Amino acid sequence: MGWTSMSIVANAIFTAVALQAIVRVSSTEPLKHGFDEDDGVRALKQGDEHAHEVHCSRERSRAAWKIIEEYLMPFVEREKYEISRSCRLHPDSDLFRDQEQHKIHVDFSEWRCGYCKKSFISEKYLDQHFDSRHYNLLNFSQGKCLADLCGALHCDHVINSKSLGSRCNPAAAARNHHLCENLADSCFPIKQGPSASRLHELFLHQFCDAHSCSREAKPFSRGRMKQPSVLYWALSVLTLMLLPLFYIIVYLHQSEIRKDTQELKRIPRLGKKIKPS
Repeated sequence: MGWTSMSIVANAIFTAVALQAIVRVSSTEPLKHGFDEDDGVRALKQGDEHAHEVHCSRERSRAAWKIIEEYLMPFVEREKYEISRSCRLHPDSDLFRDQEQHKIHVDFSEWRCGYCKKSFISEKYLDQHFDSRHYNLLNFSQGKCLADLCGALHCDHVINSKSLGSRCNPAAAARNHHLCENLADSCFPIKQGPSASRLHELFLHQFCDAHSCSREAKPFSRGRMKQPSVLYWALSVLTLMLLPLFYIIVYLHQSEIRKDTQELKRIPRLGKKIKPS
């Protein structure tokens, strides 16, 4: 009986120790998972949360603005026409406009954030930085998704999308043509005057006529107005600086020629005086 009681007590002690160890493991394991979540999972959740709040492609919005800037705005500036804020082509309608204006392209492999001055090796990483660190600076008050206009503005021609070689969809072409005409009517109402009327016609030819399955129809038929490049202005300034120097050199050269000519004319006269009669 004594040995039986001792074995019962030993088993009880062993069971208690095992249960305590299990409780310790189970209690520390959630702490470990909680630590991982604080460092990584929480950041991912925040990133996912932000990503789901912005249903707008930054890349396609950038392509749309590039098209507006190159193929439309020079003509608008030439007409001295002011686009209304209600027009979806207005810069304030771009959700990412302020962030895009705070990009500093320092070098081929260096992009800098205009808000916090951090540098990145490519524009892609700078975009990710904007999404995670400067998300609160997006233009939610007035900004709309400029990428929604890509169908009308032919963004695929700028992005070099593979869809360019795909078969034309008549329904999609008709839908984009309708969107394009609505942009022309809302941004350049014909009743506003001659400038608006000319820009309305230009917009139809530049963007809307190409929304057809005809192979002859191509976007940007009016081309782009060439803007003076930085090299052009540099050469112009250099020319203005060197032009006075050129005239000074020419003047000194001509003065030297006249002086030499006068000296040559005086030599024969002196020779005649020295000759005996």
